[in-house]
Amino acid sequence: MPRQGAIVAVLAVAGLCSSFMFTLMVPIQSKLPELLSSSREDTAWVVTSTLLAAAVITPISGRLGDMYGKRRIVLVLVAVMVAGSVVAALSPGIIGIIVGRTLQGAIVGVVPLGISIMRDVLHEDRVDSAIAFMSATLGVGGALGLPISALITERSDWHLLFWMAAGLGVVVFALVLWIVPVSVLRTAGRFDYVGAAGLAVGLIGILLAISRGNEWGWGSGPVLVCGLGGLVVLLLWGWFELRIDEPLLDLRVAARPAVLLTNIASVAMGFSLFASNVVYPQMLELPVATGAGFGLSLLVASLIVMPSGLVMMVLSPIAGRIAFRTGPKLLLLLGALSLIAAYGFTLLFSSEVWHILVANILIGAGIGFGYASMPMLIMRSVPQSETGASNGLNALFRSLGTSTAAAVIGAVLATYTVDFEGIPVPTTTGFTLSLILGGAAAIVALVVALFIPRHRAPEERHPSLRE
Repeated sequence: MPRQGAIVAVLAVAGLCSSFMFTLMVPIQSKLPELLSSSREDTAWVVTSTLLAAAVITPISGRLGDMYGKRRIVLVLVAVMVAGSVVAALSPGIIGIIVGRTLQGAIVGVVPLGISIMRDVLHEDRVDSAIAFMSATLGVGGALGLPISALITERSDWHLLFWMAAGLGVVVFALVLWIVPVSVLRTAGRFDYVGAAGLAVGLIGILLAISRGNEWGWGSGPVLVCGLGGLVVLLLWGWFELRIDEPLLDLRVAARPAVLLTNIASVAMGFSLFASNVVYPQMLELPVATGAGFGLSLLVASLIVMPSGLVMMVLSPIAGRIAFRTGPKLLLLLGALSLIAAYGFTLLFSSEVWHILVANILIGAGIGFGYASMPMLIMRSVPQSETGASNGLNALFRSLGTSTAAAVIGAVLATYTVDFEGIPVPTTTGFTLSLILGGAAAIVALVVALFIPRHRAPEERHPSLRE
């Protein structure tokens, strides 16, 4: 077997590739209507499609990994991402771009699968540090990817972004195939196709309502049909999953206090993280004349935001040691406190660029500790046969948090605007309310974390587990 350090490094590179997919289009998002000769509502699907694909594929790929081998499914997801990148790179029109971006969303399932692989193959003393390192890639990939994407779009054809993503995917595929060992722990049985379809339909309905509510109108027919319809489908899906022998997700395991509370905290942490991703870049980039911005270019603004990801990487070994000695619950508490400090600091001090830099460093510490703790808490509370599916479900809850933040913060900033040279731009009041919401979400995460049980659940051996 390859050295364990090499396995961790390869899986971390896969995690970087995953997070990079979400910052890939940020530099040109506002220019897409012009570049694709389409309406702003249509080009919003370039981002929404990736979000929906990621939310659906993550829990499903986790279950497939438990059943058919985690490395195998990682390779499939990376291959799908490469195919999507090539499709988008070759597409001059919006349809091909949306199809390609949808396929790119599959790569998000690599992170929870990679964390589950670590539990399977690493020595127990190294698991916590490796998970913290892998979790840090969620922020580092975005932090590094944003200035890289900005530089490319300023100096070259924007389609080069997709060719770069495809090349990165090919490298990841080769490294995983070469370094990561084949999974030996698998859960026998049949895949729950009905459950997978029900989960996909329900999630798509709810996420469509959340992500497009601002454009369609929160009380409009499409939003109500998608939102309420998705909720009904998920309720029926849960009823069905509890009554079959081989469910897609074991909801009884997911209902354990440690798992349930961790997933609830994940929604709040995801909201708090994405609120910062929306607010701080806009504050940095808006013209000074608006009274709410610093007038920085996209590239310079991305360099101010970038340290948050670097802090996550630096703190990952510290997070691993804290978790190994005291348990991951303390990490989640520290992460929530750091986020509260970041938003509180910004509410008090936001008149200088360095104030935003300090806040982003605190955000990096908060997300670094918080995101590292969640898979550790999950894996201490579920049997080894459920790690892939359970980590996938946790990643889904984080996605629900980020999706909700995108809709809510977007609605707040769209409500509190002022006309600037014929363009509506957010006001200081809008930013202040958004910061309060981000801090409030961090407080919710802190309170929920206080109630997560400290003890490790007894290891269970699933009756269908085989080596």
